[in-house]
Amino acid sequence: MSNDTTSAVSVVVVGDALIDEIRDDAGVRELVGGAALNVAVGLRRLGVPTTLIAMVGDDEAGGHIREYLSDHGVRLIASEAPLGSSRAIVQRAANGEPQYVFNEAAQKRSVRYSDEARQAIADAGLVAISCFPFDVPTEVDALVDALGDARVAVDPNPRTGMLSDREEFVRGFERLAASAAIVKVGADDAAILYDGDLDALRARLRGLGAAAVLATAGADGATIDADAGIVSAPIAQLPGAVIDTVGAGDATLAAVSDGLVAASPSDVGEWGSLLRRAMDVAAATCRAEGGLLRTPESLADAGRGVNGS
Repeated sequence: MSNDTTSAVSVVVVGDALIDEIRDDAGVRELVGGAALNVAVGLRRLGVPTTLIAMVGDDEAGGHIREYLSDHGVRLIASEAPLGSSRAIVQRAANGEPQYVFNEAAQKRSVRYSDEARQAIADAGLVAISCFPFDVPTEVDALVDALGDARVAVDPNPRTGMLSDREEFVRGFERLAASAAIVKVGADDAAILYDGDLDALRARLRGLGAAAVLATAGADGATIDADAGIVSAPIAQLPGAVIDTVGAGDATLAAVSDGLVAASPSDVGEWGSLLRRAMDVAAATCRAEGGLLRTPESLADAGRGVNGS
């Protein structure tokens, strides 16, 4: 699988990469994860040449992350990790939703941009940013400087266990959102960062200058608000039980980014088709544990393929 990222149809993803240590009734097991990593791998599974820029340590966990990305054909440009690789202990709350406890490396994650990283960004058709430390001004400054005039997709994806300053996070996030090609926000983002009103948040981000806003509302589906108009789509109904919703948001961002990398939809019909495809991909991803993107077409082969390190 080629790692060529010099084409205008390539995507660079900036954000987190970590080990999810899952603890539940089945025992303890580890999966390679992180929102940005999931988006990068998802894009590659959709056929898009992809580079991930993230902090990864030179330790055993970092070795697993590197092997996983290599297995999936994602190019990694790693930032130095003086505290080692990031890790999240994941347990299920009473309502079934995952709860995360992050190690010090994750809480103090940092991304810096080498000449190689800057060239990859300059060559990309789209740069997707997810689970970034927007509450650290020096991190935001470095990101803005590295992006230049790149076309950007942003998902704030705040994690309460890594969030040190809510107001600063909002400032940093909105600094990127104001000029983004698309911003993805969910009900959790609205609750953690704002007053919980997802529709009001969608309108706010459009008012700041975001060219399009994708608002995901869990079981209530999703809406895209763009210059061409507003389109909504329900959760896709697919065969099989919902096993794990943890990767749904990342799969949605990957699917939408796939549709945006070469061009932008020009009318409501094209936006609607893009959103419905993203809902199909998210629903398929929920039919298995973990954040690895699935498509409806791949469900028949769910027992085959690369499942991680």
